[in-house]
Amino acid sequence: MASRPSFADLPLRAGDPPYSAWGLWGLDDELGTLSETLKNLLTDDVVATAAREEIKTGVRISLDWPLDKLQPPGFGRQAFHQQLIAKPPRTVNDDVITINTQSSSQWDGLRHFAYQREKLFYGGRSMEDFHSPRATKVNGIQAMANRGIIGRGVLIDHVSYCLKHKKSFSFQSGRSIPLSEVQAAATSQNLSFRPGDILFIRSGFTAMYEAASPEERVELAQPNPPTYSGVETGEKFARWIWEMQFAAVAGDAPSFEAWPPKISPSLHEILLSGWGCPIGELFDLEALAAHCQATSRWSFFLASVPLKNPGGAASPPNAIAIL
Repeated sequence: MASRPSFADLPLRAGDPPYSAWGLWGLDDELGTLSETLKNLLTDDVVATAAREEIKTGVRISLDWPLDKLQPPGFGRQAFHQQLIAKPPRTVNDDVITINTQSSSQWDGLRHFAYQREKLFYGGRSMEDFHSPRATKVNGIQAMANRGIIGRGVLIDHVSYCLKHKKSFSFQSGRSIPLSEVQAAATSQNLSFRPGDILFIRSGFTAMYEAASPEERVELAQPNPPTYSGVETGEKFARWIWEMQFAAVAGDAPSFEAWPPKISPSLHEILLSGWGCPIGELFDLEALAAHCQATSRWSFFLASVPLKNPGGAASPPNAIAIL
């Protein structure tokens, strides 16, 4: 097993984009931080240990929001549509669904967001690698689907932290959640981290959205690009993610980081295109947070298998927490 370089060593090669780790998991790698080629990430032993230690009661909680949320979606995305098709003379139905894979709960894959200045995706791939006559399925979501995003999940409940400390929070303000608050919330929960953990941060967006009126939902989606609150972007938060050795990160807001980002490169650039680290958004964390609060236990076994869509840029997570 190779050792993991320090954050200060990034990028690993002269001329590569800022903070990138291209080549660390192999020149043709399509899994990034999900790879098992580095000790203590998502190896078979790490996953098996998580299953043994985290599955205690058998309680299962879905982390997928319904496919028909958001309505309407932001970022100019197409809304979910289902067509239920009767098949007479038999008493049978089929259905056809049309979705943007990022209009509800999602994993952003490695074709989603490039380094914007360099116009390069994870491993140095370009738009031509995806859209030209020589295009292949490289960096598609199918690579993640083949292995799944499976291991020890950890939940940081920023909502409860804000309530406890009487901090206000607006989802349309573009306010950044400081790293210091994320760390303080984890400390208050007595939550410790292990290499290979899958990080979830609850901001309360899905609960807010469920309580909003139809008019408020339309207003939320109208700006393009929209303004959403999320974790702070930039080097400091990226360094923490790298040093904690998270295999993937996720939240319940439309953007994991505050959007639009005010610093370049953004976390989307560094995580997705620099490290091949999946970013999850719009996860439904409400039932999980309630259970964790009731049991004073903030870790769980996560099983998530994205759609095996060759060449896909993102996917619903098909995620479940088992406790």
